[in-house]
Amino acid sequence: MTVDGLSNEEDWLVQLARMQEALAAHPGNDSPSEAAYGGDLDLSDEDFLTSEESDGIFDHDEDADDSYGSYSEYEEEGEEEGAAFDAKWLARKCRQYCARKFAGQSADELAENILKVLRSDRNDDALQMSLADILGYEDEDLVMTSELIQHRGEIIFEEPEALGGGEDAILRLMSKEQRDEALRQADLDHKSRPLGPKLAGKEVEYPHIYRAYAAGDTLSTFGKKYSLPKGSQEIVEKDYTEIKIPPTKVGTVGVNEKLVAIKDMDHLCQKTFVGYKSLNRMQSLVYPVAYRTNENMLICAPTGAGKTDAALLTMLRTIGLNCVPRPWETTEAENFFCEKDDFKIVYVAPMKALAAEIVEKMGKRLAWLGIQVRELTGDMHLTKAEIVKTQIIVTTPEKWDVVTRKSVGDTELVQKVRLLIFDEVHMLHDERGAVIESLVARTQRQVESTQSMIRIVGLSATLPNYVDVGDFLRVNPYAGLFYFDASFRPVPLAQNFVGVKGKPGTRTSNDNLDKAAYEKVKEMLLRNHQVMVFVHSRKDTMKTAKMLYQMAVDDDNASLLDNQMHPRYQSAARDMDRSKGRELRDLFKKGFGIHHAGMLRSDRNLIERTFASGAIKVLCCTATLAWGVNLPATAVVIKGTQVYNAQKGAFMDLGILDVLQIFGRAGRPQFQEFGIGYICTTHDKLAHYLAAVTQQIPIESRLVERIVDNLNAEIALGTVTTVTEAVQWLGYSYLFVRWKKNPLHYGIDWSELMDDPTLAGKRRELILRAARRLSQTQMIVFDERTENLMPKDIGRIASNFYILNNSIEIFNDMMKPNATEADVLVMISLSGEFDNIQIRDSDGMELDRLKNEACPCQIPKAKEDEGKKKPKVKETGPEDTKGKKGAKEDDGRNIVTSHAKVNILLQAYISKANIEDFALVSDSAYVAQNAGRICRALFQIAMNRRWGNLCQVLLSLSKSIEKRMWPFQHPLAQFPLPSHIIQKLEEKDLYVESLKEMEIGEISALVNNQRMGPEVAKAMDRFPTVNIEVEIAPLNRDVLRIKLWVTPEFKWDDRIHGTSESYWIWVENSDTLEIYHSEYFILSRRKLHDDHELNFTIPLADPLPSQIYVRAISDRWLGAETVEAVSFQHLIRPDTEAVYTPLLNLQPLPITALKDPRLEKIYGERFKYFNPMQTQIFHTLYHTPANVLLGSPTGSGKTIACELAMWWTFREKPGSKVVYIAPMKALVRERVKDWGKRLTKQMGLKLVELTGDNTPDTRTIRDADIIITTPEKWDGISRSWQTRSYVRKVALVIIDEIHLLGGDRGPILEIIVSRMNYIASQSDTSVRLMGMSTACANASDLANWLGVKEGLYNFRHSVRPVPLEIYIDGFPEQTGFCPLMQSMNRPAFLAIKNHSPTKPVIIFVASRRQTRLTAKDLTNFCGMEDNPRRFLGMEEDELQGILTKIKDDSLKEAVQFGIGLHHAGLVEADRQIVEELFTFNKIQVLVATATLAWGVNLPAHLVIVKGTQFFDAKVEGYRDMDLTDVLQMLGRAGRPQFDTSGIARIFTQDSKKSFYKYFLHTGFPVESSLHKVVDDHLGAEVSAGTIATKQDALDYLTWTFFFRRLHKNPTYYGLDIPAEEQDSLSAQEEANNFMVDIVDTSMSELTKSGCVITHSNGDVDSTPLGKIASYYYLSHKTMRSLLKHAKRNATLADALKWMSTATEYNELPVRHNEDLVNIELSKALPVSANSFGVPMWDPHVKAFLLIQAFMSRLELPIADYITDQNSVLDQAIRIMQASIDVLTELGFLSSVRTMINLMQCIKQARWLDDGPLAQLPGVDVKLAKTEAEKTTLADVASMSNQDLESLARRLGVRRIDEVGPIECLTYITRAPARQKISPTLTCCSSPACAPPLFRNSS
Repeated sequence: MTVDGLSNEEDWLVQLARMQEALAAHPGNDSPSEAAYGGDLDLSDEDFLTSEESDGIFDHDEDADDSYGSYSEYEEEGEEEGAAFDAKWLARKCRQYCARKFAGQSADELAENILKVLRSDRNDDALQMSLADILGYEDEDLVMTSELIQHRGEIIFEEPEALGGGEDAILRLMSKEQRDEALRQADLDHKSRPLGPKLAGKEVEYPHIYRAYAAGDTLSTFGKKYSLPKGSQEIVEKDYTEIKIPPTKVGTVGVNEKLVAIKDMDHLCQKTFVGYKSLNRMQSLVYPVAYRTNENMLICAPTGAGKTDAALLTMLRTIGLNCVPRPWETTEAENFFCEKDDFKIVYVAPMKALAAEIVEKMGKRLAWLGIQVRELTGDMHLTKAEIVKTQIIVTTPEKWDVVTRKSVGDTELVQKVRLLIFDEVHMLHDERGAVIESLVARTQRQVESTQSMIRIVGLSATLPNYVDVGDFLRVNPYAGLFYFDASFRPVPLAQNFVGVKGKPGTRTSNDNLDKAAYEKVKEMLLRNHQVMVFVHSRKDTMKTAKMLYQMAVDDDNASLLDNQMHPRYQSAARDMDRSKGRELRDLFKKGFGIHHAGMLRSDRNLIERTFASGAIKVLCCTATLAWGVNLPATAVVIKGTQVYNAQKGAFMDLGILDVLQIFGRAGRPQFQEFGIGYICTTHDKLAHYLAAVTQQIPIESRLVERIVDNLNAEIALGTVTTVTEAVQWLGYSYLFVRWKKNPLHYGIDWSELMDDPTLAGKRRELILRAARRLSQTQMIVFDERTENLMPKDIGRIASNFYILNNSIEIFNDMMKPNATEADVLVMISLSGEFDNIQIRDSDGMELDRLKNEACPCQIPKAKEDEGKKKPKVKETGPEDTKGKKGAKEDDGRNIVTSHAKVNILLQAYISKANIEDFALVSDSAYVAQNAGRICRALFQIAMNRRWGNLCQVLLSLSKSIEKRMWPFQHPLAQFPLPSHIIQKLEEKDLYVESLKEMEIGEISALVNNQRMGPEVAKAMDRFPTVNIEVEIAPLNRDVLRIKLWVTPEFKWDDRIHGTSESYWIWVENSDTLEIYHSEYFILSRRKLHDDHELNFTIPLADPLPSQIYVRAISDRWLGAETVEAVSFQHLIRPDTEAVYTPLLNLQPLPITALKDPRLEKIYGERFKYFNPMQTQIFHTLYHTPANVLLGSPTGSGKTIACELAMWWTFREKPGSKVVYIAPMKALVRERVKDWGKRLTKQMGLKLVELTGDNTPDTRTIRDADIIITTPEKWDGISRSWQTRSYVRKVALVIIDEIHLLGGDRGPILEIIVSRMNYIASQSDTSVRLMGMSTACANASDLANWLGVKEGLYNFRHSVRPVPLEIYIDGFPEQTGFCPLMQSMNRPAFLAIKNHSPTKPVIIFVASRRQTRLTAKDLTNFCGMEDNPRRFLGMEEDELQGILTKIKDDSLKEAVQFGIGLHHAGLVEADRQIVEELFTFNKIQVLVATATLAWGVNLPAHLVIVKGTQFFDAKVEGYRDMDLTDVLQMLGRAGRPQFDTSGIARIFTQDSKKSFYKYFLHTGFPVESSLHKVVDDHLGAEVSAGTIATKQDALDYLTWTFFFRRLHKNPTYYGLDIPAEEQDSLSAQEEANNFMVDIVDTSMSELTKSGCVITHSNGDVDSTPLGKIASYYYLSHKTMRSLLKHAKRNATLADALKWMSTATEYNELPVRHNEDLVNIELSKALPVSANSFGVPMWDPHVKAFLLIQAFMSRLELPIADYITDQNSVLDQAIRIMQASIDVLTELGFLSSVRTMINLMQCIKQARWLDDGPLAQLPGVDVKLAKTEAEKTTLADVASMSNQDLESLARRLGVRRIDEVGPIECLTYITRAPARQKISPTLTCCSSPACAPPLFRNSS
């Protein structure tokens, strides 16, 4: 085999010989062959100037074997002799290369890529690597590479005169005729030549591309020059070169085009475009798509073409879709009702200044519709309430990224977005482009996952590869892709590019720049034009104005600037004289003005007005004017293109975006034919701006640079969980679009693209690299095996605070728990965000001054090897420093590094130091802006690591940066007090605590200022400190429960405090400063005076610290800090003697052991053997009378166990009764249903249900054998046990879930047990007690109290028929409940896929709303799967049949995806359908509230407890669920018949993880809560006669569980006994005194309420009021309230108020924003709630409104109100009956009658003045009122059928079917006297006849 090189060389020599022969055969210049030389160029003069006819330059087919491949003799010789290495040589080499390699790209493309590399500023080594990547590594490739490097300068050299392209040298040697002939021949050949496969594809033509000429986006044939528009010329002066591009001709309206007249549009548009006659040409072309469709759009048009109004059209489309009527459907409609809460529009503008302009513009246009437009940027924060009220939000890319990055947070906002507009989308090529890419990708994925319609509209300047950007925005190119060239600019623009000579940065270059700028300004002034000169710093505005004036004076042209003859000059001069700026006044006289953001607002406005009026000739300004203010001028001059970039710490090139925006200000539409734009730059930048501004370079993606941080954001957000998903995410990016179009730019070989067209491998490689980096910096958990990506807290923090991964790496390395402020400042200064800050020669002295004057924290001296210690992060800096990079020798004293500079600037910023150098001012602003964010992130990381000391340091430093003051300064410096007053306070050490104790006079004397004393006192009163009270209660040896009460100690001032103040509250170990628990507490103005209670648990470990600190530190105010030390001196840790019963290995007992055929038959239907647990306890339950406490997990068979005890009772004590007490109605119903079906009939027993919903009469209860009831109901009945014989007949009391003793209803259970024991002791019969619970930690205490001896069985949680695997997942704290819940939805979906892909799943959530939201999110996740209906287990026909039966819309939607909802708000039919579908596996997932865990026995394979908090109306906040609730939910996991194991996952906050981990395995200790509510129970016993003296009360309490636990765990109950004295006599005495105090306090409270009378000898007597309260089961406080308000002659409104203030309504839930619903409801009701005198969020106000709504038969606004109304009505009758009795006792007859009337009104759901006839069904109330004047109910009773029919017609009742109204009326009015009239009878199926929810008297 031959070597490649030799073989190729031989081939080449053979070819050469052939060519020479061919040339020899055709000698002479006139031969066709020679004429054909240069034919391969295909050039004519016109080819270098694109015109309308030519769309671009021809491409060549490298493989065509014709004369294009031949070379002339001349060329051969030239090559042999060392031909010129120029573009021709490169083109030839590229063709040879492509022919040799069969590359997948054309020679022209290859040449273009090589030229790009050669033109870059890389050194030869880097160049060699880049070229080798492009060309390859074969010998010939390497030869070509070395030639390219060697002759780099010659190849890229361009002669000035060849601007538009030059003719080839050979062509110039020919005569004119020969040349023409050669070109004609070449043209003919080219046109007739077959194209290669790649080039045959004609460029697709899209309908909305409007180009007068091609934008010149291609290289010339040689890859040498860009083509410029026709008429461009180059002028070379001594000091500069100028290239002039003439203005484009303004396009005219085409033949088939027509401007859209405003009058022809609908009224929505007409009222918005007020003052317009028609849309302009561009807007008219866009209008049909923008306003008539919902297509995604990309509109590329020049600045000033009217893109903002085009965007407004798309906004109007979105608004119109949410209007009634739709404007385009009902064109004559002028008034629209807009559903403003249903949509949001987000407008993403690249700069804050532009955002402000858009807000103002859109706000004015849409004000008539009431549409709110607000800005959401770094400067403008919106509160949640403001976001809710805003429809159009104008924001910046970074701000919107932050909003959408949070998996939670503003989800309400994100989910309602219907239109997303990206202005200046060509920013994609900018550094910030990566942000836009991730935003669009995120939105596109949201659209696909939620199937929601979010329209994306991109606005951009004209750019060459608009098709790519359209692809990226998912624009349909045939519908939404619009491209408008420069001819659409309203005022054409003449563009002039001036490149000054001289080395950039030198004196010569700068002088030439000044001269060039002056020349251009002079040129414009001579033509009498106004000029704006744009410079790039505030200082430069003044400097440039003075320089231009001086040059004009020197040039004797000062008269050009004189404007005194202008008509507006005199008035402008008067205004100017009033300006505070001396310089402005001086400059105005010289004809100049200046404008920059550092000026006063009034001065800026004055300058804008004066320039607009024409009284100023020349305005020197910064770029902010171009962005923020619409102030056009005829000409604009950009002087210099070097802008200081604080982020980079260096001078950078002015961005193309800024250039286009500034050029956009040239030309005033009404006055000039065209505008003139000059850009004066250095010669080396001329080509760059020329190419960029004339839109010739395709924009590329910058995502790769930010891929690590952007991937982290998606992982933290939860949208990317695996590498596969990350690869998919990358497919939505602009990077992916460009990868496929221009792979070489991104280092991808063409062959790679051909092998893998979707570039999945490349995407995967990029993702893996980024994931490994994130894993290395501990930001995510990356499992290489499964390729799962899981976020970590640090990653989430980095994402939320926009921190770079480089910085996180540094923080991981440097963070220490005991760091000081100085250490933290060093760490912040080393952060990656400041890597680009550099040291300049001019910085040294000023930094030194700042360091000495303004830096209280020490700045470490830099050592020579300082750079080595910092974790390696890419650094950039100038190379002109003497020492190392980025450092400066400071007069030989020490090295100032860039990091030290950051540190100095940050400290100087906090110290409010004055900085003189402009660049340092920019640096300082940049440092401060970022440092605040970084400091907050560090605080979160420290909090995550539980480092108390560091948290304090970081929080105070964060506030220092925000407030610009140090923590050691006086806190009152945060108020607007004079500095000398603050100084005096500091001198005298008068800090907040001491000042608070002083009188105003004292303060005045101390500050020596009578006037300021009150001001200081006022500031003190408003300084937001809080007071903390702490109560500790040990749950067992290892866990301490802490209760905090937070009380504000300041006066609220809206101007100072806004609507809320936030605090960080944490508990830390006094010795180690480790944080045990932390919470973010928000104190809102609305709830300022409410009780603020926080409950949480902390772990206790040996050795115990002597004390713990509870800190409350303000999040905003320095010095607002409270510390409470909690001593452990009196802490007694109860010894938890957990007694667990081992499960014995016994032979399972057969059911024949029951020895009762009836029972064997009952159980034989379900099982043949008892399970191991039942076998073990069988004898005790079935054969002995022993009291039993059975603790075992849910699902272990406790129900069968209690049935065994029941059979013993019926067998041994015939005629006795069994009471089964369940803590919830749902459990009662389940038990009634189960036993009613299974036991009663078969055993001949009678069963009765006793709940609030169901109260049977006394006879039914007396006859019943089994009473199933709730604690409250049995308590109420058993209170009168002496008079109720059936209570005394009870022989067995079964208390289910007895571990709920510690809950809110626990005291009732205690009283019941105590009472039953007391009854047993008073009568001969014994009462057997059986308690059932989950395994509890202090079972022996509970057993002792129940009198259990041998019957204690406490089995561990593991004793389950189906073993259970439990996983506890922690989630980071969120600022709201809903965001936290939402962050759990995706993990829940993944858990289903992982643990139970096909088996049933139950997800428990905290509220009905959460069932809907969770199901919605799950359906969205299903939508992204290959099989969206993976959870559905039925056919389409069956599904459709079921959907017709379902009434609830949310349920209907969810069931289609195999997901069910279950909560109390569903109608019974819907609930039954769901239960049935789930039972038979028709649907796989059930999202339910906690009631399902208790009430319905629906087991599943997997149970997910999604969140362990619920909203508690009592505290108006979120509380932790009881552990028992969680255990009950877990009990539903594992189906005994189907599963070998169950799986449960608990999703909770990170801080609660350890709590659940601990107690799920050890069991929860049961404590009593009777001591908190003992008053009512003692009152009831006094009224029953059980207690007659205080001693009786004490004795009574000794029966309780509370008394037993008081001695065991005194600290829990607030009894302070030193630990060492716990078992002493003194401790016994303390406990007795404690009990006496409880009894005394209770009796005193009952006496205040008038319920008992206490005598001095200790006797107590019940009063009638006490008996009434006990009989009706009401609180003594309800009696007190009634006594307080009762009066004679009460109105119905009074009676309604008295009733609504009942204590029983204290716990009626008032949810978030329901106060607003209450306000609206109040307006619609007869009696306004304002007369109540309490806030609208008070539960009593809600009860008041709901009762009225019931009587008014109003339809309630939300489903929750219906349930709330039911619970209000449940209590109402009892309260009214008690009120009637109390008023009777008081002798207020008139008020008694009013209360009776109110009761009638509530029972009939009618108002008193509706008239008696209104009670009849189907009656029209108004007609009934009229009829009542002549007809009474007695008259109706005696009417004939005919008269009744006539009356029915008069009352508006209509016959619908056979059961007509007559029969109904007859039945009701003539009901027998003794028969109870049912007011729920309807006369027909008409909705008018449907009755309300009536209640009968209990």
